[in-house]
Amino acid sequence: MPSLLFCGPKLAACGIVLSIWGVIMLAMLGIFFSAKSAVLIEDVPFTEEDIRNDKNPPQTVYGLYNQVAINCFIAAAIYVAVGAVSLCQVRLNKRQEYLVQ
Repeated sequence: MPSLLFCGPKLAACGIVLSIWGVIMLAMLGIFFSAKSAVLIEDVPFTEEDIRNDKNPPQTVYGLYNQVAINCFIAAAIYVAVGAVSLCQVRLNKRQEYLVQ
């Protein structure tokens, strides 16, 4: 029977720690982008020409804030998936320690 184990215990533990950190950070960034925090305006992808040629610039910027927030939440979901895989790897490594060969 093939084993689903593809990383060691230290790498799996590192994956869990990085996943927890990534989920917390990206979820908070998503919340702050959803709240349209003025501090994060430098991270919103727009140019001056976009603002000049638009008849309603605040709505365009708010739409970009929402798009960046959605991207942060998607990235946080990916970190959740990586954390789940890492947790499975930790459990498989623990089970392998107790197997008699």
